Amino acid sequence: MDGRKKRRRYIDYPRQGRTGVRRWLPSWRLWLGSFGFLLACLAGLFAVVYAKIDIPGENALAAREATVYYWADGSQMVSVGAVNRQNISLDKVPKHVQNAVIAAENATFYDDHGVSFTGIGRAVVNMVSGGDTQGGSTITQQFVKNTYLSPEQSATRKMKEFIIALKVNNQKSKQEILRGYLNTSWFGRGSNGVQAAAHAYYGIDAKDLNPSQGALLAALLKGSEQYDPGLSKANHKRAVARWKWILDRLVVTGAMSKQERARYQTFPEPRPVAKPTSQAGQIGYLVDIANKFVKSATGLTDKDLARGGYRIHTTFDKQRTRRLEQAVSDVRKRTLDPKKRAEDTFVEFGAASVRPGDGAIVALYGGADATTHFVNNADTSAVPAGSAFKPFVLAAVLQQEAERYGSGPRPTGSAGSGDDLRGALMQGESPPFVQAGKQIGLGPIRDLVLSAGLRKESLAQLEQTFPLGTSAPSAIRLASAYTTFANGGLHAEPYAVTRMSYQGKNVSGFDRGEPQQVLTPDVALEMTTTLEGLGWRTLSTPGKPPMRHQVAAATTESGDRMKSAWFVGTPSAGGFWGPGESPAPGNGVRADRAPGDGDGNGNGNGTEPTTAIAMFRNKPGAPQLLPLNGVGGPDTGLGTSLPPQVWTAYQNAS
Repeated sequence: MDGRKKRRRYIDYPRQGRTGVRRWLPSWRLWLGSFGFLLACLAGLFAVVYAKIDIPGENALAAREATVYYWADGSQMVSVGAVNRQNISLDKVPKHVQNAVIAAENATFYDDHGVSFTGIGRAVVNMVSGGDTQGGSTITQQFVKNTYLSPEQSATRKMKEFIIALKVNNQKSKQEILRGYLNTSWFGRGSNGVQAAAHAYYGIDAKDLNPSQGALLAALLKGSEQYDPGLSKANHKRAVARWKWILDRLVVTGAMSKQERARYQTFPEPRPVAKPTSQAGQIGYLVDIANKFVKSATGLTDKDLARGGYRIHTTFDKQRTRRLEQAVSDVRKRTLDPKKRAEDTFVEFGAASVRPGDGAIVALYGGADATTHFVNNADTSAVPAGSAFKPFVLAAVLQQEAERYGSGPRPTGSAGSGDDLRGALMQGESPPFVQAGKQIGLGPIRDLVLSAGLRKESLAQLEQTFPLGTSAPSAIRLASAYTTFANGGLHAEPYAVTRMSYQGKNVSGFDRGEPQQVLTPDVALEMTTTLEGLGWRTLSTPGKPPMRHQVAAATTESGDRMKSAWFVGTPSAGGFWGPGESPAPGNGVRADRAPGDGDGNGNGNGTEPTTAIAMFRNKPGAPQLLPLNGVGGPDTGLGTSLPPQVWTAYQNAS
């Protein structure tokens, strides 16, 4: 040693005077210093970003563009509109309504700094992991999102929301923020702001809302598509539960006494849902389906869509939609007379046409008028499929036989065999299908229909009657499932929107997946041939040749026709032949023809859609469907001949 003192290093790493592993383990001073340095960097970065982001000008909701929907041919279907909003001052909103909103959305509103650190962290984590981006925001953050920002869901936009909320909280009073929030929030039913919502739900000004009504409007802020009690029974149940919770929450927060809370025990039912006249006829139902597809594909909400400015290009064919609506109207006028027969009251039709090749929904019938009948009959899962479900049981049996026996001989004449089920389907018999369920198991039948596009929530319990059609798929989903037969065993998921833009920029989420092989081409061809025969029997008239179109038919039978009647018409994979003739050899799906291709004569036609038509009786408020006995008089087969008549009129319409 030269006696000189060794200079101390500013950062002692690797650590002096240590050996082995300890030399490479940072000291507590280094850990603390590193953490402090990181915090300082983050604080500096935040300061730079905070200084860089200014509060933008307020979005003028009333001046925002409408959302425009287009037909498949590119022509405009409807423009949905002018933003329904009326700004009012905070003194025009009763204190009990203000308290209900604060109790429901942000109990610490008057004490917080305008942001929720836990909420923003949770939102960022969810976005990174692909989870839900909603929730966790303060009233100030929601006001900022409503007023200053676009509806995009991204970490960048969330950070802007966070910083602008801090600045707004520093520059505006809590009263100004609350007023802005109440005037810009989405309450559903086309209403932005509490004044418009008061009129939409109760037909009164906001100043006249009582505490019970105010609690329901506060409940809607969580999401009107889930909590508007007029949209569905499930919504009504959720709305009642949240309404009760908010009233109880007012007591907990000290904004309402227990004595006053006890006065509000009856749910304040709002007025019925009303659609704008621009969505009359089938337009409202088409918009409903398009919006559902958009929300599923993009994660946008009704609140986001209500901002306007979107351009939504749909798959809907203008002429087919008009023809389908006219067909239902003609059959109604010709066969139903509610003034003469009580059985003809409350009769409803629902229908949908889906293109086999790619799953495009080209037409639908949702009810008489979307402005007066609010349930979309094309998309309801409340009508048992009955015998329209049985072809899938036959398909499951044929598929299992094909896997087991290949091209070799198959069992014939045994209960539950393919040959036996074909005969049972033609004769409208049920026991062989119950037997088939026992023989192959209900699981394979369920798996097949799920692969073919039916929704799990629409399926009945796996009980003995499952093969008889106790499940209740929508017309859209049943038509989609039947396309599997016409498309060589391939199934393409149904879709209603081809593309979408917002303020000139394309919105992602509309890429189409490849069709999936659900049945072998041979089994699909067998099914098509069988269903063609059923179609000939159902549609032909003595002494008169049936129509040119190839069809597959499925109708309800005596055991299930009491509640519903279905007919499904689909393009054929085989050639066209007349009564008593047989299909020519090789007239099916050929190896040199891709499924979904077509020659215009039904050979694997991918452009001629599959159409499912349902008829049922539904009295508003009744817990179950009404029986069909007597519908249309004694010559309609208990009403079951009406869906085939609709299909025939639809096909023949020009």
